[in-house]
Amino acid sequence: MSGGETVHASCILVGSAGILIRGRSGAGKSRLGERILSEARLRGLLALAVADDRVALAARSGRLVASCPPQLSGLWERRGEGIARVAVEPRAVVRLVVDLVPDSELERMPEPGAMRVELCGVELARLAVPCGREDATALDVLAVLADRASGGA
Repeated sequence: MSGGETVHASCILVGSAGILIRGRSGAGKSRLGERILSEARLRGLLALAVADDRVALAARSGRLVASCPPQLSGLWERRGEGIARVAVEPRAVVRLVVDLVPDSELERMPEPGAMRVELCGVELARLAVPCGREDATALDVLAVLADRASGGA
């Protein structure tokens, strides 16, 4: 294992794909994660939480593996409700990084390099999405995963 770090993010598992959700505090990382999980379950996909608020990342055999710091395992923040217990997967291979950004910072025509990000020495697909649009964004994320699974970019 190499290049380990802990980041402020949420991580979920949909099928065999770990999705790392990053953004500023209050951007909606937890909300988006729950919305994606809900939509994935409606489609009959395996969908579990991995970590919320803090995600441990490590490079293993050229892949980025996400896990939850032990003290936070099984806990998920629901803004306005508090901390909830959720079913979890202890780790996931991250296949997609979703960055929540304010509308004003969202690039209309991103450069090809903006669609990739490197974490712990591992290059990953990246999707930048607007804050506050969890319903539409959850569907966008699932569409990107489906496209990648069928051989798309």
